[in-house]
Amino acid sequence: MFEDLVFRKSSYSGASDNCVEVAEVESGAFVRDSRQPDLGHLAFSSMEWSTFVSSMRGTGSPE
Repeated sequence: MFEDLVFRKSSYSGASDNCVEVAEVESGAFVRDSRQPDLGHLAFSSMEWSTFVSSMRGTGSPE
């Protein structure tokens, strides 16, 4: 399952290798270090990911 994930970097990252990559899935999102992707990833539920993204955008809670 995890080998089918499609990770992407933010367009704000530029060409830097010092970033995180995100794979969004129906159940939430997976986040990993772009320099060491083989070390694994963190998993977030849909609610956790939505709350995080909303807070980064400054829009508050997704509720």
